[in-house]
Amino acid sequence: MKSLPSTFALAAITVLTLSGCSEGSTPIQPELDAALVPSVVGGVDVIVVLNQDFAPGGHAANQAAAAEIARGLGIAPALTYGTALFGFSATVPEGRLGALSRDPRVAYWEQDQIASIPFPRAQAPGFCDTNPTHSACGGGSTGQVTPWGVTRVGGASAPTGSAWVIDTGIDSKHKDLNVDGSRGASFVTRGKYSWEDGHGHGTHVAGTIAAIDNTQDVVGVAAGAPVIAVRVLDSNGSGAYSWVIAGVDHVAANASPDDVANMSLGGPESQALEDAVIAAATAGVRFALAAGNESTDASTRSPAGADHANIWTVSAIGEDDCLAYFSNFGSPVDVAGPGVAVLSTAKGGGTVSYSGTSMAAPHVAGLLISGWNGNTADGTACSDPDGNPDPIGHR
Repeated sequence: MKSLPSTFALAAITVLTLSGCSEGSTPIQPELDAALVPSVVGGVDVIVVLNQDFAPGGHAANQAAAAEIARGLGIAPALTYGTALFGFSATVPEGRLGALSRDPRVAYWEQDQIASIPFPRAQAPGFCDTNPTHSACGGGSTGQVTPWGVTRVGGASAPTGSAWVIDTGIDSKHKDLNVDGSRGASFVTRGKYSWEDGHGHGTHVAGTIAAIDNTQDVVGVAAGAPVIAVRVLDSNGSGAYSWVIAGVDHVAANASPDDVANMSLGGPESQALEDAVIAAATAGVRFALAAGNESTDASTRSPAGADHANIWTVSAIGEDDCLAYFSNFGSPVDVAGPGVAVLSTAKGGGTVSYSGTSMAAPHVAGLLISGWNGNTADGTACSDPDGNPDPIGHR
């Protein structure tokens, strides 16, 4: 990614659209969750990244040290980071921002940003009632369906690890998902939220990665793999980058070598978010990142612009193998995956079809936890605006 200033100018917090934006929709600015309103009058929500020279080492010790530094600056930390980043988030009175910039323990700080996802619906309500044989509706089958995207990337296969879904949570009661609740976590701090899915986006992502090979609903790319909910977005699909970074930090501290993290979210550039993802990737976590749905260069979006050998930024194709008109593109994109009319698991049970690079990334996450090393593809995406067609991931 291009370099960012170490200290952001004070400005109004930006509302943005995540990569779960629906096919054919115009990005909107949904009503924000009241829980996101800053708690300090005149304060600024910031992410503070501390100098690693002051980190004692170890996740818990680093978190404790970050909290101590914050309190020493007269700041009450909201979240602390100990592995992917060493630092904290907080609402800081404007009068204390100068002290942050001058403190030798502070590497840099940036203003937090609010993220939001409109509900990504590929078909209008009732579409499948009148078009039951459409591929997005399961082809009319009353049993298990293999979605076209799973077939396109080489079919379902046995997993070798677990999938960490950094998203809106996962529906633990869905009978077609193997949810590992023991490692789940929620970082939606302003409100009481468990890691259960209050929106639906994360459950859909989890199904594409790992829906169980049984007799119902769909089958995922890495069929039956344990899926772990790392909730960073609330029930309205709203969240803050500080929450997302906390989710990445949790994965970095707890993932096993064969595990994969999926991030079907994003927004404007953030040095802190990309630094966290790159640090986790350097530690061995493999990431599938949605390229974004703004029909623009993915290098202008985070975390899509993060670059590392363990990071795969994913654009979206349709059944014609052409890049979806909404998909971002450019040098950060490593691979293309199915992202139009993707049938997967729905919050509350059953299935639903969505479109977006949010749907493309989990196909690649599934490949990554079922033996794929990123070096094989099956053709390239047509109609790629950057003139360098993305390889289509295939085991």
